[in-house]
Amino acid sequence: MAAEVEYRCFVGGLAWATTDQSLQEAFSQYGEIIDSKIINDRETGRSRGFGFVTFNNEKAMRDAIDGMNGQDLDGRNITSRDVLFGYGTVLRGLII
Repeated sequence: MAAEVEYRCFVGGLAWATTDQSLQEAFSQYGEIIDSKIINDRETGRSRGFGFVTFNNEKAMRDAIDGMNGQDLDGRNITSRDVLFGYGTVLRGLII
């Protein structure tokens, strides 16, 4: 059975003040977003400083990576890169 491809980019260097919504708003200029998610520490509930944005197509994802990498978001210079994988992939202990 073939895994379904998702066009997801990793976003690092996020400020603690960045929310799922503000992350989505910042990346939405590049295309339709399926999901945006900040990863929080399970004990403190505080942001771990990274998240993921999932687009509906590869071009939007690539444009966002190129356009947002090194840009300022909520006072921090962020990094963005692609993470192409199928549903159920485990990434450093997180089931995505």
